[in-house]
Amino acid sequence: MNYNGIDFDTYFKYYPDQNGYFGKYGGAYVSPELKKAMEEISEAYFTICKSRTFISELRRIRKEFQGRPTPISHLERLSSKLGNVQLYVKREDLNHTGAHKLNHCMGEALLAKFMGKKKVIAETGAGQHGVALATAAAYFGLECDIYMGSVDIKKQAPNVARMKLLGANVVEVTEGLATLKEAVDAAFAAYCKDYKDCIYCIGSVLGPHPFPMMVRDFQSIVGIEAREQFLEMTGELPDAVVACVGGGSNAMGIFSGFLNDPVEIYGVEPLGRGATLGDHAASLKYGTEGIMHGFNSIMLKDENGEPAPVYSVASGLDYPSSGPEHAFLHDLGRVKYDVVSDDETLEAFYTLSRLEGIIPAIESSHAVAYAMKLAKEMGKGSILINLSGRGDKDMDYIIEKYGLR
Repeated sequence: MNYNGIDFDTYFKYYPDQNGYFGKYGGAYVSPELKKAMEEISEAYFTICKSRTFISELRRIRKEFQGRPTPISHLERLSSKLGNVQLYVKREDLNHTGAHKLNHCMGEALLAKFMGKKKVIAETGAGQHGVALATAAAYFGLECDIYMGSVDIKKQAPNVARMKLLGANVVEVTEGLATLKEAVDAAFAAYCKDYKDCIYCIGSVLGPHPFPMMVRDFQSIVGIEAREQFLEMTGELPDAVVACVGGGSNAMGIFSGFLNDPVEIYGVEPLGRGATLGDHAASLKYGTEGIMHGFNSIMLKDENGEPAPVYSVASGLDYPSSGPEHAFLHDLGRVKYDVVSDDETLEAFYTLSRLEGIIPAIESSHAVAYAMKLAKEMGKGSILINLSGRGDKDMDYIIEKYGLR
């Protein structure tokens, strides 16, 4: 399939290029010392990613420890409520630890062991990446430091407890807005001081090369499984695929399985309280090109050109940029990026819970909300939603703040 001059038959062979660029986005904008560390990681990854031993071990872990493949569920009652369009969900909430994040964390930790590292460092917003990396560290016998903003620590208390129970050291970040961006800042700073003995396991398809590529590759299992399962269930491909986008790891995971197919693909960003800067985190819709955290992408900026303050009801989506591959696919037009508000997201959260017996993560609820709107517009066909995580982590916060509707 050729789209705007890009041959998606060979897309993954050429994107990113050898310097980590998806078109003009990506790269590695880091200090000379840290650049050497990124090159070491890249060399190690390319050494083992085609290795039969590495692939075999990762497949064994996915099957025996993570519980993969995760299933696809048909949302019959929700579909009937909305009309004739049939909605399906890829159940990453049933992946061990309750979200898609373990897909790349087990890969990154396995890479760390190969490189002889003793510790893994990461940031987390909603806590799912932190829990997943703490799980991987426990599995491989590695030390683990997780940086998390104090605002998110309060919102995601169950996941903080899980990380500590798994043996991770949770480092509270109080600077700035004390959310995901500040957690990334703090984790990067810590990594710069200790990169010889540890590896920074970035939690999404962002950061300096090779992380956007590596995380996409590890998450592509979601799209590979989903495409095969949907064909087996229905005999055809879905008309549309929908996923939420913050940094964008779950979205790139499922999108990668369908980029070369005649399928409409939608990435859903958080509109939050509205379109005013500071009330949302919709970088692809409202942002401009800019560099932060070691990569070039589309980001939200303040009046000084610095990363703008952002907000979302979902702790895992409140980041002022998106992964460089999302910026590339946005400019190509291959993926359509749109937004839903907090109110629409919360309505989807309650609706899916009560109609289907599935309590979704508030991040995933953005994708469900958009799919519900899209179903009404389409009138017929099918939509596959990536349900990137379960909502256990959000229940206390949502019930306390919004009640049981």
